[in-house]
Amino acid sequence: MKKIEAIIKPFKLDEVKDALAEVGVQGMTVTEVKGFGRTGGKKEVYRGSAYVVDFVPKVKIEVVVSDEIVHDVLDAIEKSAKTGRIGDGKIFIIPVEEAVRIRTGERGKEAI
Repeated sequence: MKKIEAIIKPFKLDEVKDALAEVGVQGMTVTEVKGFGRTGGKKEVYRGSAYVVDFVPKVKIEVVVSDEIVHDVLDAIEKSAKTGRIGDGKIFIIPVEEAVRIRTGERGKEAI
């Protein structure tokens, strides 16, 4: 199993959600996040302390899928989230050792 985390532009969420449904993803976690990448943020100094402002609003999607559909999910997110402009986001793939459905006690693939 793999956990796929995608950080995308907020207005692309519906397209990504629909694309994931088409490849068989049945559930996901969505979080509103803020951050910056290569373009960076602006550094300011306030009372002698430096800090970064102008974080860009993004959406983080998290899904856990079986190894068999990882590439389909990756392609679906990449194609549906892409605008071709700076700030389209990133996708991370992380190994998952175990999953447990609390209600039923199911484990592994059956739990996702």
